[in-house]
Amino acid sequence: MKRRLNDYFILAVKGMGMGAADVVPGVSGGTIAFITGIYEELVNSIKSVNPKAIRLLFTGKFVAFWKSVNGTFLISVLLGIAISIFSLARGLKYLLDHFPVPVWSFFFGLILASAIYIAYNLKNWNFKMILAGIAGIMTAVFITILTPAEANTSWWFVFLSGSIAICAMILPGISGSFILVLLGMYKFILEAVGSFDLSVLIIFTAGAAIGIVVFSNILSWLIKNFHNITIAVLAGFMAGSLNKVWPWKEVTKSYVDAHGHIKPLMEKNILPGTYEQITGQDALLGLSVIMALTGFLLIFIIQKLSNNYKISNR
Repeated sequence: MKRRLNDYFILAVKGMGMGAADVVPGVSGGTIAFITGIYEELVNSIKSVNPKAIRLLFTGKFVAFWKSVNGTFLISVLLGIAISIFSLARGLKYLLDHFPVPVWSFFFGLILASAIYIAYNLKNWNFKMILAGIAGIMTAVFITILTPAEANTSWWFVFLSGSIAICAMILPGISGSFILVLLGMYKFILEAVGSFDLSVLIIFTAGAAIGIVVFSNILSWLIKNFHNITIAVLAGFMAGSLNKVWPWKEVTKSYVDAHGHIKPLMEKNILPGTYEQITGQDALLGLSVIMALTGFLLIFIIQKLSNNYKISNR
């Protein structure tokens, strides 16, 4: 695909959206990749980082390596993710800490519209695709109601945790941080990052690197051979993940972070009225509806602008 400089700038902006989403326990960067239309290319580009490509790199064939892994695309998206994590993500964390209900409402509308948009654009719906969509919904809901495990700090489990959690980066719906919560490893990995525990971080990163390459190969094969059914599953997975981003929650389990702050670890969904009774805080129902509608409409605005951009560049 031939691209110009401004195309790569737009890819970096899309990567920034992925980075912002990846730091939120409950929102996946894969969802943003899907929304912005780079999902399949991202999966296939990650998949292309294989032994054949690595051999090109180590034999000094740098140009051939770069082309084989779609290097400029990957570096543009990764640069955007990095910029977001080290800049925008801090602001997003502040908003989540101080205005959680409106922010989660925005994400709720965003993901709901994404699932609807993807499902609507799938052609020739049939019984198999409907079953696939239902399976995706049920799987995501099941994952969101699981009880967290206790932390296992063995090296093999740290490696496995990295392998599983990284898959959420390219899997729309559930975030990698939430997968770590379910595995009981969220606090442990956060502490390792905070204390810069190299032994833990190297094992976790190695697991993540292998996990994302293996998973991207599987996902790419499924999309290539069972495109509509796979996309139906992913759309269902996004719809089912709405259970995780429901704005009004009651904390059922918490932990103390490295700075001594109490943070929620597990929550259950409640109604706005119950939220006010339990927390003593305003449910902000009116503002939350506005934020949800904003997130919902934003998806279709992004798609409209994206389509106009494609037409203008033909």
